[in-house]
Amino acid sequence: MRNELTKDHNKSRKRWVFPVLALLWMLVIFLMSSQPADDSTETSLHVGETIGTVFVRGYREWPKEKQVEFAVSIDHPVRKAAHATEYTILGALLYMTCRKSFGMNPKGSFRMAFLTGTVYAVTDEFHQLFVPGRAGMISDVLIDSMGVLLGCLLISALCRISWKK
Repeated sequence: MRNELTKDHNKSRKRWVFPVLALLWMLVIFLMSSQPADDSTETSLHVGETIGTVFVRGYREWPKEKQVEFAVSIDHPVRKAAHATEYTILGALLYMTCRKSFGMNPKGSFRMAFLTGTVYAVTDEFHQLFVPGRAGMISDVLIDSMGVLLGCLLISALCRISWKK
């Protein structure tokens, strides 16, 4: 009897892993969206410089102005890739929350995770309307939603593969 209670307790604790991770990730997204435009630009330019350092031969020998010019030239794709990536992770976490924590079937999990992630993307862009120098953009909601979709698709496929074994 005691062993069964321990198993139930452990199972109950594990149920909350994905919802907690999803909520923490939503907090990360919120905090990144709360950065004023200048801070956000500095962050994305730093990412652009890192990309140059890692992927562009001779980048470190370039004059600083040329390095900055490169980072500025890829700033837009870096920002959009960041949107897609953070929402792909969110989609995966929301799908696992629905599937593993709430025991929903695969289709229901997919729909609920996609809907929740998309609504969160809308609220995130609305939130940015109140951040200095930032703007809420419908194109970002679309990119974010596609990220959620990708996260749901990836985890759904992985679950199907692993549960067939």
